Amino acid sequence: MASLEDRVKAAAQAILQQQHFVCAADIFSAIGWIHPTNVDAWRKGHLRYFFEVVSVRWGTVVQALEILLQWASDNGLRATEGRYVRTTYKGAEELKFTADGDPEFERMLRVHFVSPDLPTATVRKLEEKQKADPRPVVFEIIRDSKCSECGIEIDKGDLLWMEKDQALCLACAGWSDMEYLPSGDVALTRRATKYSTRSAVIVRFSRSRGRYERQGILVEPSAIERAERECTEDASERAKARAKGALTRKKDDARLIEQMTSRILDLFPSCPSKEAEAIAVHTAERGSGRVGRSAAGRSLDEDALILAVRASIRHRHTAYDSMLASGLEREDARAAVIATVDALAKEWQRK
Repeated sequence: MASLEDRVKAAAQAILQQQHFVCAADIFSAIGWIHPTNVDAWRKGHLRYFFEVVSVRWGTVVQALEILLQWASDNGLRATEGRYVRTTYKGAEELKFTADGDPEFERMLRVHFVSPDLPTATVRKLEEKQKADPRPVVFEIIRDSKCSECGIEIDKGDLLWMEKDQALCLACAGWSDMEYLPSGDVALTRRATKYSTRSAVIVRFSRSRGRYERQGILVEPSAIERAERECTEDASERAKARAKGALTRKKDDARLIEQMTSRILDLFPSCPSKEAEAIAVHTAERGSGRVGRSAAGRSLDEDALILAVRASIRHRHTAYDSMLASGLEREDARAAVIATVDALAKEWQRK
């Protein structure tokens, strides 16, 4: 079994690669001391303090912190103090890590270690984001509910505020004077948010996707009026900017596809050139969420491109999709075609 030092360092390196900063809470979750569900519960205020559900001894926690501090120092990471707060209808509430809220330990646990490779402007934005209060969230409900404070019925499709496990109508939560601005117009949303002294994100749970999806925002009516006037006044300028941006993105995408095709052929010399280009076009599609659009894919990372090629083989050269369509579980379908994928990938890698 790996030592605590090896586990902490491995987790820290993986987290740093993924999000460009490391903090103690992420480390403890990555090495299995606290389940991500409990981290989420703590952030929502369902736990009194972070270590309420962490079963390891305090001495082990301190040892892990010392390992993290030394690793961050050895790798030249920059330390910044982050904030852990949750938004309540009464305002922002600081979250606690420890039962007694010891200032020294709380400070150590809030520190974020930032990658030294990030540009100064990016680091500044990251620090501002960490220090900012979280955006309030209001839910567009998919089933009838009731306000736990005044008892009024809240119908399906209406909005409610969640305060820990209690549902509140917007009046009891202090948001009844705000106006719902649906998603769709980015400029209007951005300006309305800027001009409103308060704002909240509206989300609704999608059963088909199994996640909450943004529907719009709650802002002050006067902010919407001001934003609409400005959007009307500079509509033509923004249309020109959008057209110019679309052209730039098209050129960038073409350049990425060309570079990606060349890199795939370096890794798989026997892959047909048209097939390599088709793989690049597919995996680099903007907004697709595929590996080619990840940071690793855009930087032509070898592992990312190998994954893209193997995925293409799986879909284009095996019965994988038909297996899924017939109801076979994804893991079982992958296991059934892995020999074919391995064989063709190996053949393409031959010079």
